[in-house]
Amino acid sequence: MNFKERNYALLVVSASETFCSAIKEILAPYNGAFTARYEQNVAAAKRTAAETAFDLLIVNAPLPDEFGSKFAAEFASDKSGVALLVVRSEIYGDVYQKMVDNGVYVLPKPLNKYMMIRALEWMCATKERLRRLEKKAVSLEEKMEEIRLVNRAKWILIQHLKMNESDAHRYIEKRAMDTCVSRREIAENIIKTYT
Repeated sequence: MNFKERNYALLVVSASETFCSAIKEILAPYNGAFTARYEQNVAAAKRTAAETAFDLLIVNAPLPDEFGSKFAAEFASDKSGVALLVVRSEIYGDVYQKMVDNGVYVLPKPLNKYMMIRALEWMCATKERLRRLEKKAVSLEEKMEEIRLVNRAKWILIQHLKMNESDAHRYIEKRAMDTCVSRREIAENIIKTYT
């Protein structure tokens, strides 16, 4: 397994000490790549997740206080978390059908080391894709905000300086180029000046 210079915050929820020990053993060679926290039930996991942001979640179902699928689905619905639910092989098909729409990975027990490593790789790959999508979304939101500000500044110029829309647009563009600042800054200054 080849992980980048990332550190993935991993929450493992399992009532089985054997399962937790197996995960610790799997993670040991990748020191620095994972910061793992272990909880034995959903209530404790929810408290821990409220205190710390986690990238990845592994739930070994069932848990003492509930099955664990609802918690995994909630974690995955966060849009930045990646969840894996490990269930008995007899119920794998049913659980998978319920969880697939929630974006939760599901694996049947018993697991071997190789399967768990592959699952961690998939989860990390998914997390990286989510990071990129998050950056794009933030970038688009910033761009949309800039467009809104520039449009607002144009209408202020039209109203107060009696410019037409294309002249107002050219004015903002030229001021941004002449002063080597962004159109957003020019628009913000115009808005401050006239409101």
